[in-house]
Amino acid sequence: MKIVLAQENEFKTIAKMIAKTVKRSFLTYYPISSVKYVIESLTEDVLKGRSVWTHFYVVKDEDKIIGCGAVGPYWGSEEESSLFNVFVDPDYQGQGIGRKLIQKLEQDEYFTRAKRVEVPASMVAIPFYKKMGYEHKDGKLNYEDGHFKLEKFNVDKKTFIKYKFKISKD
Repeated sequence: MKIVLAQENEFKTIAKMIAKTVKRSFLTYYPISSVKYVIESLTEDVLKGRSVWTHFYVVKDEDKIIGCGAVGPYWGSEEESSLFNVFVDPDYQGQGIGRKLIQKLEQDEYFTRAKRVEVPASMVAIPFYKKMGYEHKDGKLNYEDGHFKLEKFNVDKKTFIKYKFKISKD
């Protein structure tokens, strides 16, 4: 298994893997209309476009794409970043691949430069992200734009809040 940056010609395969994952993993928690919406919003072109402003990784088992995830700036910020489109093929879940993918994303420069990293998560993914050290944004269940918001700090949270307050006053 290897985790590498996605190549432009791989996004069709990535979109298919995401669709398979969403169909299998989300149906227990979400209505079919939501499942269809997620699949239709994560097309080859959308993912390829996202790779322009993020570092978009794929997990490969030999040449087969079995996972993906991206890290990039949070709304253009250089102080905050976000994780995007973290998925592992359901046939490979439970083998530590998601953990290794998150560890790779957390080594990326977009993650390491950030004082705070946010991840928009599905209901399905919340226990996984909590195991990886992410907490609910602002300490409460925060549902917005079809996702639950979780966060992780690379600095002490109080230091970050003071820093953020100072920036907003200037």
